[in-house]
Amino acid sequence: MKDIYILNSQLFAALNLKRRTYIKTVGVGIAALHVDPHNMMGKPRENHSVRLGGPVFGPYTGPEEWVESHKMRGYRAAYCPLEPGAGEEEIRSLEKAAGKHDILIAEVGAWSNPISPDTEAAAQAIEKCIAGLHLADQLGARCCVNISGSKNQDYWAGPHRDNMTQLVFDQVVETTRKIVDAVKPRRSCFALEAMPWAFPYSTETYLQLLKAIDRPSFGVHLDPVNMITSPQDYFNNGKLIQEMFAVLGPHIKSCHAKDITLREDNYIPQLDEIRAGLGTLDYGTFLRELAKLDDVPLMMEHLETEEEYTLAAKYIRSVGQKVQVDI
Repeated sequence: MKDIYILNSQLFAALNLKRRTYIKTVGVGIAALHVDPHNMMGKPRENHSVRLGGPVFGPYTGPEEWVESHKMRGYRAAYCPLEPGAGEEEIRSLEKAAGKHDILIAEVGAWSNPISPDTEAAAQAIEKCIAGLHLADQLGARCCVNISGSKNQDYWAGPHRDNMTQLVFDQVVETTRKIVDAVKPRRSCFALEAMPWAFPYSTETYLQLLKAIDRPSFGVHLDPVNMITSPQDYFNNGKLIQEMFAVLGPHIKSCHAKDITLREDNYIPQLDEIRAGLGTLDYGTFLRELAKLDDVPLMMEHLETEEEYTLAAKYIRSVGQKVQVDI
């Protein structure tokens, strides 16, 4: 069974295929087998628009003020403001207000470590993901999102030598199935975001997980910056983004927006996350590819101030204008 999950390097040699040719060949087949029956969020569509969203600052009382805080920033997508365990009336009020004003609830965050070496912490993380997915399904949010986790004792999302082993791959499959099967969502899905040092860390490993987990309610939360891990990827990130969408498009439920830069005064490659517009991520390609999907939101993250989000949104919209994608 392990050979099914991890691509065999000998197969590459035997088939004499280049990496991207292999991905496209396998990806088309897997994509055809894993179309989400609950909704077709990832089906191709030339809509020439992308919903942008981000955190909102400042207090608000009630769903209507929450909606207005997004509209005044030009956001048509939003992070879920509720916590798991919210009352039915509160959930319905938020869903109604968002729907009335065409605000799409992009994601419920369940940030935690379901594969923690601390078994108690791991169990709590799995329960958090189950509760988050239940809330996402109640709201009709695009997804509940988390990372797969880490074996790092000190940093829940940090690197560890065991993170990319077969044993951990199998554990990720098991925990993800457990989360999805506990909820059996009908209006949402559970999605994993890539990390450079944990599954999934590439287009190929996303494909492996999609096949191994084998649940229609499991999807992709795409963050291209997290998948740029070398100077080669950095300088060719436009092609890398095209590859991501060509292979993973039908499974993409939500995306994160940020940027990346490569330090030039260092002899060891050092890649840093940075505000959108200050790095070299090919946003033209990113937005064009994203606009082909069916209403998949783009969510800004990891900035400290309202001003930074305003500047990031301004940049993303300016690129959208150049490539004829309405943001």
